[in-house]
Amino acid sequence: MNSKGSSMRQFRWVIMWAVLWLSVNARAEPAPGNSGHYLFAWSGAVGGKGEDFIAVIDADPDSAAYGELVTSVASGITTQQVHHTEYWMPDSAQLFANDHMAGDTVVFDLSDPLKPHVRTRFHALAGFSHPHSFLRLPNGHVVASFQFAGEFSHADMSMSDPAAQRGVHGGIVEIDEEGHAVRAVSTADHLHDRDALMAYSLLPLPDIDRLLVTNSGMRTIDPVGHTIQLFRLSDLKLLATEPLDPGPGHYGEINPEEARRGPDGAVYVQTLGCGIERVSNLTSGRPRSRLVYQFSGSMCGVPSVVGRFWIQSVQILHAVLVVDLAAPGGPKEVSRVVLDGQILPHWTGYDPRTHRVAVSGYGESRFYLLTFNPDSGAVAIDRAFHDHAGQPGFDTGPRSWPHGWNGAAQAHGIVFTK
Repeated sequence: MNSKGSSMRQFRWVIMWAVLWLSVNARAEPAPGNSGHYLFAWSGAVGGKGEDFIAVIDADPDSAAYGELVTSVASGITTQQVHHTEYWMPDSAQLFANDHMAGDTVVFDLSDPLKPHVRTRFHALAGFSHPHSFLRLPNGHVVASFQFAGEFSHADMSMSDPAAQRGVHGGIVEIDEEGHAVRAVSTADHLHDRDALMAYSLLPLPDIDRLLVTNSGMRTIDPVGHTIQLFRLSDLKLLATEPLDPGPGHYGEINPEEARRGPDGAVYVQTLGCGIERVSNLTSGRPRSRLVYQFSGSMCGVPSVVGRFWIQSVQILHAVLVVDLAAPGGPKEVSRVVLDGQILPHWTGYDPRTHRVAVSGYGESRFYLLTFNPDSGAVAIDRAFHDHAGQPGFDTGPRSWPHGWNGAAQAHGIVFTK
């Protein structure tokens, strides 16, 4: 009897430990679908009545499915001008993505890359319309640049005289992840009432309590932008509106667009005129700018900064160029890669996990991944990321997409999982 009772107790202990071991190890296993590495391509339907959508693609170079389409999800926005997402994946994986001409923005929940879905959607906020860029604040909210005060038709081409557009201004809005406006401020400045103060992009600088805003219009009828604005981040008080340095060619400052923090703590601003402006004196009321580099041509697009290197898409060259911002004597080109003659590259997005650069653009239903060496700045086409025909890049041409739409797409903003 005692022997049998002892055996039963031992059996129960074995069962208990087995159950405990299984439960602990089950919890240690990664959640299904979350163990891979993916990129999210914000894409618009081409030549039809389709919607903007997020395409999820395997971005793990060690995966047998590297470069394969995983899934896609529609946004509910009929495609007009699929445009910017956030530039980097936020910690919350709640990604803002915008169709600029539609003026509509969605927030995607990408916490499970295999089950992306729309969390919320918004249009105009706090009296401003047509947002362009979205940057994160330390509190997890987004601060966004809006091109217009009031509801303004982005497609309205009736104002053919650019002079009639003088004085157009927009605003800056802090937004929570539910799409609600938290606070806002106008970019209007009575000292610059004849300038187009149409907020294009922006850069929060919380360590010095500053917010830098660039001013450029998105429409062909808009006058040339040439100013930056400095706000106090804590209360959104406008501190200064300053013109950028035109440089010796008198075009390097035309239409300032993207602002990035450089390795020296200064802010560097890319312009549509293919200049790089270095902005310093940021804690004062008079920021100073200097044109420190000029690329060939015009229509330069979204840059990426990795350490001391500035990665720039240059449309006229069909290329991506890498400049060393910290080179002795001033910024110098250290590498470039020429893509095919069709694509006009615009967006660059860096993935620090795999040292890849995503490049999308216009003129071709395709986007590319580049390999990047963060030590030397060397850049090259990633030929392992290819389509079924073996051509480098991801083909967004006509196909049946997982969310149920058939047709070609144009990708714009591209971000990676962390």
